[in-house]
Amino acid sequence: MTVRQSIVFNGDLGSGKSTVSVEIARRLGLRRISVGDLYRQMAQERDMTALQLNLHAELDQAVDGYVDQLQRDIAASGERLVMDSRLAWHFFTDALKVHMITEAGEAARRVLARPSGPAESYTSLEEAKAKLRERSDSERNRFVLRYGVDKARLRNYDLVCDTTRAAADEVIEHVVAVFTGALGADVVQDSPPLLLLDPARVYPTEDIATLRDVWDSDLVDGADAGDEALEPLQIGYTGEYFFVVEGHRRLSAALRGGFRLVPGRLVAEMEEPVVGGMSAVDYFAAQVRPSVVYDWQAAHGIELPLPEQALLHPETVLAGEPGQGA
Repeated sequence: MTVRQSIVFNGDLGSGKSTVSVEIARRLGLRRISVGDLYRQMAQERDMTALQLNLHAELDQAVDGYVDQLQRDIAASGERLVMDSRLAWHFFTDALKVHMITEAGEAARRVLARPSGPAESYTSLEEAKAKLRERSDSERNRFVLRYGVDKARLRNYDLVCDTTRAAADEVIEHVVAVFTGALGADVVQDSPPLLLLDPARVYPTEDIATLRDVWDSDLVDGADAGDEALEPLQIGYTGEYFFVVEGHRRLSAALRGGFRLVPGRLVAEMEEPVVGGMSAVDYFAAQVRPSVVYDWQAAHGIELPLPEQALLHPETVLAGEPGQGA
């Protein structure tokens, strides 16, 4: 098994990178470096907001050049550390590469709730969502053009963790368990990334009727052992939505057990084939019908936003109505 020397965190604002990386560095006794703090300092020195500095960096390579060389030097030093940086995964070869995600509205709420500074401040939830998205898009475009890498591709990472509902302590425990090899070692070693997803944000691709005969089985009762005891779900990803390819019963058990994280293995991302040569995007569009989503919501007491493609589905199901299989 590969021995990871460092942990590098990537994720957009509001995903919890700072909170988690600070505590993990403390627990492991490692130095922590935050490139985000460095960029905010550079923005303040230039009398810019963080977004303005990102847009400026698209034209001025010197901004990224200084920070990139710093990261290369740190990676080459061999020091064991915790790195909070949106591009460290590109420079570090022997680190556990962690990508943290969260629902856009939750990310905006978190950013609004913390003290603002001259480089980063917002007046409303909608402004925060829009500016965070614009900043992320700016970084993504810059990284693609400058380095030929896409930070949104999940296969760049060893671990992808959804922090939308999970408490910081829960996320920290899981990341440390992956780092030490106590959790998901086979997935991280053989077919990364290991996914730790919010089960309430994973879309079904089967009718709920196929699960009714197993809801009272030992599988659901076994959920008492905790999310780490569940076999990873087989997951597809469209670039925006996660969906189940195999493992609906385990996902249902996780929801009924109140889990905030559930393990998964990525089997297809975006244009990669799921089954029969059908891409993840096309499979999701074909399988995630309005009735499938409505019935799943009703059975588990959750809310899943209806994807745009589902609104155009030929099923004559009005928004808010249960599907025919309920």
